[in-house]
Amino acid sequence: MQQYVIPQFIDIEDKVIGPITVRQFVIIIVGGGLIFLEYKLADFTLFLTEGIFTLLFTILIAFYKVNGRPVHYFLLNFIQTLKKPKLRVWHKTLSTAELKTNLKVAPQEVIPQVSAKKIIGSSKLAELSLIVDTGGVYQGEDKLITN
Repeated sequence: MQQYVIPQFIDIEDKVIGPITVRQFVIIIVGGGLIFLEYKLADFTLFLTEGIFTLLFTILIAFYKVNGRPVHYFLLNFIQTLKKPKLRVWHKTLSTAELKTNLKVAPQEVIPQVSAKKIIGSSKLAELSLIVDTGGVYQGEDKLITN
């Protein structure tokens, strides 16, 4: 039989530079690009303000984890939760014909039926336990066939 290598630790991301993963590296590159664009397009005081916020947001997205998962999963789940209602209610509108048929039908009372239980005597219980103990070889007094 041929042996196969089973992949383990598939939830651990590959490291690129030291402890930085590929996802974190890409996020840092994009954040650095945004800071560079802010530097080229804005004056120095506006650049410092925008750059600090962009740097903090980039570091937050790249390194911070909520419940052991990256922040962007948390943000996506949060947005999806805001879009969906918290309580789902089914508002069925009944037609006039359905309302009339429901009013015409009178509710019927359900009478519970009590079934009589058979009381098994101690001799019958002993016989049943003997049948179970013998695995069905012994069939009971009334089922024995004598030759």
